[in-house]
Amino acid sequence: MLSQQEISDRLEILDLLARYCAAIDSRRWDDLDAVFTPDAVIDYSEMGGIRGSLAEQKVFLDDNLPAFAGFQHLVGSTVIDIDYAADADTAAVRSICFNPMVVADEKQVLFCGLWYRDEIVRTPQGWRIRSRHEDRSWSLDVRR
Repeated sequence: MLSQQEISDRLEILDLLARYCAAIDSRRWDDLDAVFTPDAVIDYSEMGGIRGSLAEQKVFLDDNLPAFAGFQHLVGSTVIDIDYAADADTAAVRSICFNPMVVADEKQVLFCGLWYRDEIVRTPQGWRIRSRHEDRSWSLDVRR
């Protein structure tokens, strides 16, 4: 049976993942400051992005996502393994992401299937992602 603490932690982590999606899909890059630790390493390279710091990723997103009229990140099937034994609470988290991206001319849609593999830590401000890696699963390019 899950303790109240673990239930609370799991809900907070799921909320964190939803806040990531909301920040990206709304193009509010500064909202990512409340999702990642300041020293986070974020690796989008398997899906055509870059590996870098949060600051580098925010520039990359701002430079590259205008090519898309819209996109949605649907995250689910999340497995959360919390380690309470460490000096600072940590969680290994793996989530599936379905991400359709409409190209600016709206004549092309890229459908992306990937996994987020995250190391999440409890900070004084709450749970934050310290490391994120996108594992490519599949993609489909549809043009009309």
